[in-house]
Amino acid sequence: MSYWCQMYFQNGVTFTSMRVQWAFGMYCVVLMLIFVFVMLSVLLCCSGAHQFINMTTDHNLERIWGTVPLLILVFLSWPSMGLLYVLSELETPLITVKCIGHQWYWEYEYSDFLVVSYNSYMVPEDELKVGEPRLLTVDKSMVLPFSVWCRILTTSFDVVHSWTVPAFGVKSDAVPGRLSEASVKAEMPGIFWGQCSEICGALHSFMPIRVEVVSSELFFKWLSVLESTA
Repeated sequence: MSYWCQMYFQNGVTFTSMRVQWAFGMYCVVLMLIFVFVMLSVLLCCSGAHQFINMTTDHNLERIWGTVPLLILVFLSWPSMGLLYVLSELETPLITVKCIGHQWYWEYEYSDFLVVSYNSYMVPEDELKVGEPRLLTVDKSMVLPFSVWCRILTTSFDVVHSWTVPAFGVKSDAVPGRLSEASVKAEMPGIFWGQCSEICGALHSFMPIRVEVVSSELFFKWLSVLESTA
C-alpha cells in the first residue's frame, strides 16, 4: 500500500506492474538527461565570449536537431510497444473472479467451481480496530492465490466504476452491460489495497478494494468454507 508522503509507485507484485515501473524510471532518466543537456547548452551560450553569432543557415545543424529527437522517440517507443503488448496479453487463467461494481460497494463472484458471491463493504471509521487503515478496510476481502494466473472480470450494476489495484498494475473499468478482462499473477503473498478510480457518485471514495494473496492451499480451504456457508 502507499504511505504518507510517498512520491513513487507502490511496490509492484506482478510482472506487469514491475515492467510499468521500470519503463517509467527509464523515461524519467531520459527526460532528466535532456533537461541537463539543454540547461548546460543555455548556460554555455550565455556565459561564452561570443554570445551572438550571425548564422544564416547550417545544414548539418538542421540534420542533427531533426535526427536526434527522432532517434530519442524511437528509443522511447521500443519499451512502450512491448509494455502495451504485455498489458493486452491475456494468459490462460486457473481462477476467474468477477468483480461487480455497485453504488457504493463491490461484489465478488467465484464461478470456477460453485457459483459463490459475496459483497464487500467498507468498515465505518468508528468500527475500525487498531492498525486498520481508514477508508481502505472492508468486512470481506477478495482472496487470490499467489503465483497463479487469475482472470479478473469487471462489470457494473449501475454506473461506471473502476477496479484498480496499483500493486497489481491493474485498472479495469467496470461498465454496465460490458465485461472487461485483465490477468493477474501475484508473485508474493500479502494484503494489497485499491479504490474505485472513477467518479461514480456521492460515496465514490467509500468503496475500497482489499485483496488478500495467499497460498493455493489456504485459498482452496477458504473457498471450501465459503461454498459451505453459501
